[in-house]
Amino acid sequence: MAIFVIGGTGFIGTRVIRRLAIRGEEVVCMDINPGAASFGDLGQKVQVVRGDVTQFDDVMRLMVETKPQRVINLSYLLGSDHAPHVAMRLNVLGMDNCFEAARLCGVQRVVYASSVAVSGLQKHYGERLVNEDDPKYGDNQYAMHKMFNEWQAQDYMAKYGMSITGVRPANVTGPDKVRGSVDHVRCITEPTRGRPITLPYRDYMRLPIHVDDIAEVFTRVLLADAPRYHIYNSGGTPISLGELADMVQRILPDAHIIFEHTEGGKERSGNYLVDNSRLLEEFKIEYPPFRQRVLQIINEIRRQGGLPTIAG
Repeated sequence: MAIFVIGGTGFIGTRVIRRLAIRGEEVVCMDINPGAASFGDLGQKVQVVRGDVTQFDDVMRLMVETKPQRVINLSYLLGSDHAPHVAMRLNVLGMDNCFEAARLCGVQRVVYASSVAVSGLQKHYGERLVNEDDPKYGDNQYAMHKMFNEWQAQDYMAKYGMSITGVRPANVTGPDKVRGSVDHVRCITEPTRGRPITLPYRDYMRLPIHVDDIAEVFTRVLLADAPRYHIYNSGGTPISLGELADMVQRILPDAHIIFEHTEGGKERSGNYLVDNSRLLEEFKIEYPPFRQRVLQIINEIRRQGGLPTIAG
């Protein structure tokens, strides 16, 4: 099957492409920075081309040339500090370019990345799990764009009968993540590199999910012929930064992690109690224990630094 991946040389996209290729799929990766990742070891299964998702002609031309059966869009500006015009062009117009080109090319299925950020702060829901049908309270640039993306998908489905599925990743973590929510990442990576780190609130909550796990989620959703729902929560492991620091320090006793405040972060925390039962049940997803993923991150960094790995 021919699959078109937009934003495939990024943090999540590289892992998705490898999973698709290993499963025998033929992948075309379109990215404005095609040299950011190498897939040479995968041979002819992966073709990387330069294209700008904000330019409709780029997206349309490449879809016409490659004739994909499925498309996934992972191209986005993370965070909310971008110039409004720049962010709107990539996050909103780019998504529309993806949907419209897929429509005109008769693509069978489209998958895109939404985000747990659409839910906003956990305090809007109390101490309960939030599902895909609950109201959305996102209130920053990134969250608002993701909320509009979900509406864009609904609009295309309603008007054209397209099959479009969104996945709401939680706080994705991994050794090479440098954008978006990174406090929970740096809580692991900085001590592993022998550096101290200071964070604001010990009780600040996150919902981390390892990049390998979210890549597997996207892969399974993309390859499914007829998902039951149009949107899925990825879920993750609800954990405070203090609990994460304790976990890291049990593995790395010399880790130097300081918090400026013991309390005050929980009420500022985004949605960290998430119901992901529809995803787990339909796609038979099982996440490893989060400590296992933390140890994996630590050992990947240690290997890069020429240090021995730590046994589990």
